[in-house]
Amino acid sequence: MSRIDSIRKIVELQPNDPFPRYGLAMELKNGGLLAESTEAFDELERRHPDYLPQYLMHFNVLTSLQRKDDARSLAERGLVAIRKKGDGHAQGELQAALDALSDED
Repeated sequence: MSRIDSIRKIVELQPNDPFPRYGLAMELKNGGLLAESTEAFDELERRHPDYLPQYLMHFNVLTSLQRKDDARSLAERGLVAIRKKGDGHAQGELQAALDALSDED
């Protein structure tokens, strides 16, 4: 069984835990399966919009796929969630990534 398959099993066993879903999205990203990673991040955001680490990593996947408009939209949603939680570090990282993307245009 592959690592991805193992993580998928964990997601099935713990559907309400955001961490295995994040792990799956990251494993797909690291394996170069960016479209599948985006799908996993989309599901994670749908189920757990307050799981903050997802936003920067998903943003990076979207920019790798040259989906800049989607990345901007995601960053805006992420910044709202991050501000609600009061995580200044996560806010600074995501804002910097968004600003860098804007500087590219």
